[in-house]
Amino acid sequence: MLNKFKKLDWGIIALLGVFMVFSTLLVRSAIAPDPKFAGYDGRTLIFYIVGFVVLFATSIFDYRLLLRKHWYWYGVGLLSLLLLYPLGAEINGAKSWYNFPGFQFQPAEMVKIVVILSTAYLLGKRDGDPLRFRSDLLPTGLVVFIPFFLVLIQPDLGNAIIYLIILVGMLWIGNTKYTHVIIGLGAVIGALVLIMVLFTSFNQQIHDYLYSHNKYHWYERINTFVDPSQASDDAKHQSSYAKIAVGSGGLFGDGYMQGQLKNNKFVPYPYSDSIFVVIGEEFGFVGASILLMLYFLLIYRMILIALQCYDRRGSYIIVGVVSMFVFQIFENVGMMIGLMPITGITLPFISYGGTSLLLNMFSIGLVLSIKIYQEKYEVE
Repeated sequence: MLNKFKKLDWGIIALLGVFMVFSTLLVRSAIAPDPKFAGYDGRTLIFYIVGFVVLFATSIFDYRLLLRKHWYWYGVGLLSLLLLYPLGAEINGAKSWYNFPGFQFQPAEMVKIVVILSTAYLLGKRDGDPLRFRSDLLPTGLVVFIPFFLVLIQPDLGNAIIYLIILVGMLWIGNTKYTHVIIGLGAVIGALVLIMVLFTSFNQQIHDYLYSHNKYHWYERINTFVDPSQASDDAKHQSSYAKIAVGSGGLFGDGYMQGQLKNNKFVPYPYSDSIFVVIGEEFGFVGASILLMLYFLLIYRMILIALQCYDRRGSYIIVGVVSMFVFQIFENVGMMIGLMPITGITLPFISYGGTSLLLNMFSIGLVLSIKIYQEKYEVE
């Protein structure tokens, strides 16, 4: 046990300790104007303490045992998504949560890890050889697209997109043929162009359909990004004030707990989706840059572990985790500065949220487990 702890990447653990301090302080500032969220900062600290327990427990557990049972975990993940429809609670227009006494659980977060494990196992069977379309790409794509569809219709567009990003990242490192890459890129670009054209050409019909099916918030979010001039004031509210708040922070910000737009409740969900606004407004460009540098160091340390792997499946798992984090960071920051549409994706390790934090800590634990067990793998 002691030898395993010595092999941990303590640089990553130190970075997570810094994130814990930042997250607790930022959530405290975010909830200060609204008494109904009192205690969220304390809960964040508790989530982190439990998260570190999860991280250490996962890191000393041989990740290959999880890979051997990947179909079992995949089945559990799909079942948890399917049971949402009769048993889940609807929050903000999406049936994505289970309500338990004292806490909520979002299975879409757990399924990210399940998708990474199953994809790594399937790609690992090729042992680095070029992936074949029928026997490799199609089964792997099916494994990802089933949960993608189940999460999309909740509707939870943000988490659904993350599944696709994980797939793309892992296929890239899995030695996909360039012809398949070109075909895939062409299909994705063509689909995006088609969606944009259809959304613009049949805007009113899409508006009426989504409104009649209680999915109007989808229309507002897409329309705010595609055609801001035509979006309603309510739809543009979060995006507009987020950009103003981040820009008003200037170089060094207004000071801790001094953000005026945040304190006057102009920006919704400042403790969760919009927590980057708190950073930008109160700590300015310098504070935001420091946070992004910390993310860079975390990703860098994980990539170093991936490069040192003897087991290709371990490398694939790490690339899946890295892809997940990079997209979430890019999407959350991007939607707060007008580069990306509003999707509700939280900022990893910073936003308030027990399910996402614990699953993120579990992901890091997997990465550390891969580091610990590489020497054993080499001997075998």
